[in-house]
Amino acid sequence: MARRSAGPREGPARIGALVPAVLRDLGLDESARALRIDESWERALGSEVASHCRPVALRNGVLEVQADSSAWCQTLRLRAPELLDRLAAALGGDAPRALWFRLAAPDGILPR
Repeated sequence: MARRSAGPREGPARIGALVPAVLRDLGLDESARALRIDESWERALGSEVASHCRPVALRNGVLEVQADSSAWCQTLRLRAPELLDRLAAALGGDAPRALWFRLAAPDGILPR
């Protein structure tokens, strides 16, 4: 019985090309994406905005952002389209598709 060839063999894959697929298979791709957003936060939004808010969770492409005051929470809501554009420019495909803002509790813990 003759052996059938599986077809032409490709060279080894680069690790960087494999990581996203492995993370996706493990269900960790959104966690890795959230980490990239966090690492780029100040660079993407500027130090003034970043000093008044921080990303806290990413769920189905919606980034939850904690603001330090009600005034900043309202300002961020009004500037959401601009902020999304800045994040898209900095992160490309890793940028969130929407933003959701919450006010931080006085002790820094998110209200439930």
